[in-house]
This record gives sequence, structure tokens and C-alpha cells, in this order.
Amino acid sequence: MINQNESDYKKIVRSPLFQELLQKKRKFIIPTTIFFFVFYFSLPVLTSYTTVLNKSAIGPISWAWVFAFAQFAMTWGLCLLYSSKAKTFDTIVEQIKKVGGEDK
Repeated sequence: MINQNESDYKKIVRSPLFQELLQKKRKFIIPTTIFFFVFYFSLPVLTSYTTVLNKSAIGPISWAWVFAFAQFAMTWGLCLLYSSKAKTFDTIVEQIKKVGGEDK
């Protein structure tokens, strides 16, 4: 026997607004995650297998240090970007809640 909450959930999952939400989240999260992993793992790979980051960037500071500090900036930047993008997701969620509440 299917209870009311389960049938409501199935209806919401099939709704165009919910599908739009999933599509927008995927369109943002997948490329962002790929970028993060590539950027993050580039430092240990480059420092372990090449000497390209050993060159001086600014005085005695090598490119390895610049890259390492850039990872902090990248992390904060992605957090701010996601926080901004989440507002769009929240707007769609509110629309879904309104549409779902009208049928009851």
C-alpha cells in the first residue's frame, strides 16, 4: 500500500520543475567538481613528477607555493559561487513547494 507522502514524492519527482532543478544542479555541480579535482590534484602530481613548479615566481617563492595558496582562493571562490548559485536552486524549490501544495 502506498501512503500519501510516497505518492506526493513520486508526483514531485516527475514534475517539470523538479526535473529542471535536477538539470540545473547537474549542469553546475558536475563541471565545478571536475574543475576542483583537476585543480586540487594538479599540485601533488606536478610537484611529484615534474620540476615545472620549482621555478622562482617572486624572489625566493616558487610557483609551487603560489599554486598551493591559489588552492585556498579557489576553494573560497567555489564556495562563494555555489552560495550564489544555490539561491537559484532555492527559488525553484520554493516554486515546487507551491505547486505541490496547490493540489491538496
